[in-house]
Amino acid sequence: MNSNIASDSSEGGYLRSWLGSMKGGHAKAPGVPSPRHILLTWLGGCFAIAVLAYITKISGYPLMLGSFGASCVLIFGFPESPFSQPRNVVGGHFLSSLTGLVFITFLGVHWWAMALALATAIVVMQVTRTVHPPAGSNPIIIMLAHATWPFLLTPTLFGVLILLASALIFHGAVKGRHYPQYWL
Repeated sequence: MNSNIASDSSEGGYLRSWLGSMKGGHAKAPGVPSPRHILLTWLGGCFAIAVLAYITKISGYPLMLGSFGASCVLIFGFPESPFSQPRNVVGGHFLSSLTGLVFITFLGVHWWAMALALATAIVVMQVTRTVHPPAGSNPIIIMLAHATWPFLLTPTLFGVLILLASALIFHGAVKGRHYPQYWL
């Protein structure tokens, strides 16, 4: 055993340091958005999910993912964020679902395969510059649902494209909103 670790442990130094790291920085929490921003976020999220749910109903194809709700938080609440841009929304959902499907196909549904799939999806999104935090839940959704390859098209790809189209229509109709900030 390393004598430095033993020394730190016996003195509680390591534990104190570890606990101290959880204090956080000195930044203040963000303020409350304007009432207009809050209303637009509500309207945008409602519009996008209503469109997805309606198209799901009339088409008979599954187009809804739980992670799309979290995508709406970003797309409508934080439309300027890099995580909210089309490249990230579409690419993140697609690549995370693809990763989940690869893992379920080759490793099956196990707690450790779920962990590996999620961690790999995060890395894939980072390497491809398509990080979209809500998409990180897709490999978990895939494992829990025992999804198969058609999941990549419906609900993932077709659903996220409808979500994006809804966002473009909504933001384009609202004066002062500029979405997207960039495409690629």
